[in-house]
Order: sequence, then C-alpha cells, then structure tokens
Amino acid sequence: MIREVACAILCASGLAFGQSEASLRFEVASIKPSNADPSSSGVHSGNGRLTAENVTLKRCIMAAYGIGPNQILGGPDWLDSDRFDIDAKGERPDADVMTMLRSLMAERFKLALHRETKPIQAYVLEVAKNGPKMERTDGESHQTSNGRGDIVARNASMDRFAEVLSRQMDLPVVNLTGLEGTFNFRLQWTPENSRTAKAGESAALERLDKPSVFTAVQEQLGLRLRAQKAPVQVLVIDHAERPAEN
Repeated sequence: MIREVACAILCASGLAFGQSEASLRFEVASIKPSNADPSSSGVHSGNGRLTAENVTLKRCIMAAYGIGPNQILGGPDWLDSDRFDIDAKGERPDADVMTMLRSLMAERFKLALHRETKPIQAYVLEVAKNGPKMERTDGESHQTSNGRGDIVARNASMDRFAEVLSRQMDLPVVNLTGLEGTFNFRLQWTPENSRTAKAGESAALERLDKPSVFTAVQEQLGLRLRAQKAPVQVLVIDHAERPAEN
C-alpha cells in the first residue's frame, strides 16, 4: 500500500495541490531504473492502471500535468536524463490516472513544485485569414491521439489542441483563436529535425513529403502559429529526489 503523500505540491496561491488529490492514489506501484534505448519510451494508461516504459521524471510530469517540455522550469540535472520503468495500479478502474500519477511522484520522487505565470516566448495559435477549416462538433467524448508529426482529434477544444501541440514544439503553444466549442480534425506535418534525416533513415524520409507544422496548421486547419512573448503557465520544480527501487 502506498503511504500518504509525503511532499506537498504547492500552487502559486500557496494552496497544496495534494490536499484535494491525496485520496486518489495507486494501491500498488513499482518504480525501477531503466537502461533501455532512449528512443523507445512511452506512457500508457487506462482502467485505473499506468505503465510507463523507459521514461524520465520530466516526461512523467508532462503527462500528469498536460504540459509541454518548455513549461517545466528548474529541477535536478537528472530530471531529463535518468530513466525509469513504472507499473502502477489503482483499485478503481474509473479513477483519474494522471491525478494518481501526481500523487505517486510526490511520494516516491519527493516531487514538490508550484505554478507560475510568466511572459515567455511562445507560439500563439490564431485563426487564419480565410477562417477555420475544421469540423465543428457537439460531442461530449473528447479524444486526442498523437504520434510524431501527427495529431488526430475528436471533439477537441482549441485549448486541448494547444496543449497537445505544445508537447511536439520547441516552444509552448497558447490558444488565442477565440474559437469556442469542440472540433474534429487531423494535423500531419514533418517535424523539423526529420528534415535533416540521413538517406538511410527511411521512416524519417517518408515524412518529408508533408509540410512544416506552420504550413500544415494553416493549410489543413485554417489556423496559424505566430511566435511572440505571451503569458504562459509554467511549473517550477522546487525539489525532487531519485526514488528508492522496489
């Protein structure tokens, strides 16, 4: 049985995230160091269970809080280098797995952090000149799936899209479209570092026939991305420790 969360996670107002989340935690959890190839990693969740293979603590924070890598500030030098295998299970299949992951990181990694809003360089997401090209929906079942250079959204809000896109960009994405409601769409593009692929890397070369993300957002969705400073909510790491293996 996992103990009560030992390390409070503070928000900017001084209230603890953990106060409302302490009752949501995994019943059993295993965390072990991983020496696998860094190119192979992932987080899978569902039915009250979480399996994370060859992941860093930073990757877990991104998943648990739904943010991009550039919205995490501070932390130890191993935050994005040490890798772990995590297998955790809760009693309730309908429980919020990401909330339980927050509690797990607070207990086992002694993770403490707080939120701040800072004006930093970001990409603002706006409606392009000719208007949006996405299918408007009124569904209640929200779903997004994404691979590298490929996002499929069903009943997704623009805030959710900005959140998901941030995870594949070099800067955070801020929704300034003003579009309310939810949409269905698919966005496909060639990630920037794939453009420097060597001739033998066939998988990367296969993606080169797709446009840059900036062109794809405009042509496929009727939106645009523009770089500028914008107020962005970030997570500041106050403390973290390597977990004891179990």
